[in-house]
Amino acid sequence: MAKIVVEQIPVLSDNYVYLVHEPLGGATAAIDPAVPEPVLERLAARGWTLTHILNTHHHGDHTGANLELARRTGCAVVGAARDSQRIPGITQEVSEGETFMLGHAAVTVLEVPGHTSGHIAYWFADSHVLFPGDTLFSLGCGRLFEGSAEEMWTSLRKLRDLPPDTMAYPAHEYTAGNARFARLVERDNEALKARVEQVERLRAQNRPTVPVSLADERAANPFLRADTAAVAKAVGMEPGSDPSLVFAELRRRKDVF
Repeated sequence: MAKIVVEQIPVLSDNYVYLVHEPLGGATAAIDPAVPEPVLERLAARGWTLTHILNTHHHGDHTGANLELARRTGCAVVGAARDSQRIPGITQEVSEGETFMLGHAAVTVLEVPGHTSGHIAYWFADSHVLFPGDTLFSLGCGRLFEGSAEEMWTSLRKLRDLPPDTMAYPAHEYTAGNARFARLVERDNEALKARVEQVERLRAQNRPTVPVSLADERAANPFLRADTAAVAKAVGMEPGSDPSLVFAELRRRKDVF
């Protein structure tokens, strides 16, 4: 299978739109395009033609450019079948475990509800690349707007269980804020300390903190570690407590942090 090229486009205050280009077939997808012009400008600069939009969920800062980009390029709009009524301009509905082709690159759909009820992620297994939308952030996770803590914990475990060399491309630059909270949860986590130092260096240079490997997130992200004794203890629970309850308390504390 063909390997992909990923272009990161910062938009709005803290969003990232990603262009995914498959060079053999020439297909190019925009992941969660919030606004059209930066996407069109980067496409023109690279000489790429937009063939697909891949939406992870329906929120406007992820779908705001769908209709304009589709009008300008004629591209397909891909989104969750279970949420199709809320995805502007959707032309291709996808569901859990389904694999479709972006040119010669295979894309696997993972249903990861919690942030929204119809949230999905896109996994390019052959390129070791994951687009988790607002389900997984570096050192954090999305708020529970429509799903339960149990659903979100199940979704995060699904992403955590992907190969550790998978590079995750979250949809927002939230890492520095997440790091401040994470440090309160696991003060003695050496992997977290190293990641925080790296994030501070990157942000001081106004550089992105993502993508990030799932291996690094497994070691440092407290929301992926709700089944560890250290995180349970940090939120006042006994080791061995139900991880979904530990996660729920962790998420509650982050919401008011």
